[in-house]
Amino acid sequence: MNGSSRPIWEVTTLLKLNHLSVHYGAIQALKDVNLHVEEGEIVSLIGANGSGKTTTLRTISGLERKSGGEILYQGKDISKTLASEIVKLGISHVPEGRRIFPRMTVFENLEVGAITRKDKENVAKDFQRSFELFPRLLERKNQLAGTLSGGEQQMLAIARGLLARPKLLLLDEPSMGLAPLIVEEIFNIVRDINAAGTTVLLVEQNAHLALKYSNRGYILKNGYIDLEGYSKDLVNNDEVKKAYLGG
Repeated sequence: MNGSSRPIWEVTTLLKLNHLSVHYGAIQALKDVNLHVEEGEIVSLIGANGSGKTTTLRTISGLERKSGGEILYQGKDISKTLASEIVKLGISHVPEGRRIFPRMTVFENLEVGAITRKDKENVAKDFQRSFELFPRLLERKNQLAGTLSGGEQQMLAIARGLLARPKLLLLDEPSMGLAPLIVEEIFNIVRDINAAGTTVLLVEQNAHLALKYSNRGYILKNGYIDLEGYSKDLVNNDEVKKAYLGG
């Protein structure tokens, strides 16, 4: 400690949303959202389509602009920071639908992920780490990304996000459209990524999976936080069971 009077949460909290609101014209997509992500956690954001999950991630990463509130990253408000600068600060966003470059090779897609980095000597090590996490990408590194399977494209999207060497990975709907076995494989890799030191904020419609792999969760409903808690408690919550777990 340096003897400063900083609040305790600033020491360990990587991300904090304070009363965050977002409008699309007259429509309010997020309403007074408060959440926090501690260093080393996997935090899940669960909700139905249109509840505001993707908007939350896009606003954190600078792709949408807030209409009210704060986005604090390592204690500093980044809500007016350009998306390109937010990547440099250590936040990497793996978007819904993967958004890989189909006419570029796997290797070229990964190079895009490292484009903002200046520490070129470490980039090669991170490429190697990506290929260790996703051996299939090594096998297909010279293949056009558009010819990959859906699961391989999701692996590529995550690997590309990691090439920015983020402290915080924003992961949007990684299970979408994938076979159950592939989904399980990807979520196990996400757990490995987290164990290696990357904090994860996970948006996921599959509440079973999200709560299985996360430390804590937030339930978004119509743009506001309806419930929050430890994942093990949310799994046993009657309201969550009824609305999201089919129980």
